[in-house]
Amino acid sequence: MVPGKRLLAVTIAALSFGVAAGHAQTPGKQPRALLELFTSQGCSSCPPADALVVELAKDPDLIALTLPVTYWDYLGWKDTLGKDSFAKRQKFYAKARGDGQVYTPQLVVNGAGHLVGSDKSEVEKTIRHVAPGGFPVRVGLREENGNLEIRLAPAGEAAQHPAGVWVLPTTHLASVPVTRGENQGKTLSYANVVRGMVRVGDWDGKETTITAPLSATRAPEADGYVVVVQAEQPGKYGMMPGPILGAARGRATP
Repeated sequence: MVPGKRLLAVTIAALSFGVAAGHAQTPGKQPRALLELFTSQGCSSCPPADALVVELAKDPDLIALTLPVTYWDYLGWKDTLGKDSFAKRQKFYAKARGDGQVYTPQLVVNGAGHLVGSDKSEVEKTIRHVAPGGFPVRVGLREENGNLEIRLAPAGEAAQHPAGVWVLPTTHLASVPVTRGENQGKTLSYANVVRGMVRVGDWDGKETTITAPLSATRAPEADGYVVVVQAEQPGKYGMMPGPILGAARGRATP
């Protein structure tokens, strides 16, 4: 669905380098890409993209996230997973780029490419194009004594501008029966639904460890989380989101 026939390109780049928790999670293989799907339960063209992200999320080389937006709620169905903050994030990406383009379903790959989220061949092509090599930051996680330790180390030419460190609680899989609106009668499934975004620190480009309370990883119905290191750039509306320099997955613990 394209409001006013306008399209959005979001800038994100990603890394997931390994997860270690207090109960000895083993570091995993470094994924090639982080994907963000902006979608809505009120968008008739979104279900194929939602299903594709569920499939892509099974690939250990990828971190695939779903960020439901709210600007289609007026069509007759209020998105049960949607957050205004995700719609704002999408619009801020557009402002950072300067094109003002916003639409659903939009899949953003590593901050250097965007596409309609239901086109699998284009997703694969975009990943090959924007993620040909390594990532600039290695991210390691460890849960201990009620805290989350986030270890950051440059792995290449890291950006020389400010970066924020964020924790995103997620739900591995959510299914929603839709009883009104354009998707009436369908049950839609979503992978790695983001439940919130908590900023836990800043990164200055040097090897360091940031400590955050484990409460930052928790949210209602969340069973996991993703840590994201994202570059920032000043803009007319404050700090605008830039490329994602690194990311890692974690599993929620009791």
